Amino acid sequence: MMTDPIFYAVAIPAVFLVGLSKGGFGGAMALLGVPLMALAIPPVQAAAILLPILIVMDAVTLWSWRRHWDPATLLIMVPGAVIGITIGWATAAWITDPIIRLIVGCVALWFFARYVTLALAARRNASPAPADEHRPVRGGLWGALAGFTSFVSHAGGPPYQIYTLPLRQDPKVYTGTSVRFFAIINAIKLVPYFALGQFDMANLSTSLVLAPIAPVATLAGAYIVKRMKPEIFYPFMYAMVFLTALKLIWDGVVHLLAG
Repeated sequence: MMTDPIFYAVAIPAVFLVGLSKGGFGGAMALLGVPLMALAIPPVQAAAILLPILIVMDAVTLWSWRRHWDPATLLIMVPGAVIGITIGWATAAWITDPIIRLIVGCVALWFFARYVTLALAARRNASPAPADEHRPVRGGLWGALAGFTSFVSHAGGPPYQIYTLPLRQDPKVYTGTSVRFFAIINAIKLVPYFALGQFDMANLSTSLVLAPIAPVATLAGAYIVKRMKPEIFYPFMYAMVFLTALKLIWDGVVHLLAG
């Protein structure tokens, strides 16, 4: 088990921020988890410690959002996510985390710019932009990318949001569905993570020490989201996509320049 106080000084805030995000309160905060913990330990070890905690958070969020979800979204995106995780597992030795973060960040930034353009056009026309309908092929592709990037760097949120936010589901349905999607992904990821040797007793015992923070932060995030109106929720979520994009691009560029 980790005993360094510096590690816990960064790990406790990291877990709390990830818990708020898992509760539904914006995806950008979840991306701070591994980087914050990586200030004290190697990034791979940080991801390994965080994954069991994510499983605990998933259990809490599944209970919190048990009445709200969209089966069609899961039926479309989960098969693609399984394929993406498999590709990530098979290419783990060749695909670098900085490149993945840079690509996903650029895609997310494009998505945010598209949203702003459509929103401004809708305002000029004095009518809201219509919600998208489900498109299985598109959903499967974004699901695969979400599974892949989630396996590589716990950054599956932006691809998932790119497909689901334009559907303009009720905020509770949107959050409950995303909770189930990532709970399934994280459960599947346990198998390849074990196969790649990223778990040991030291990491797992550290995860156990940090785990009690998870339900508190997750329930706090769910409490906030359940009280947000759609006209507040969706602009907020798109703002989180923008911050996520900037964070991913920054991380990717910094690590690539560092060599």
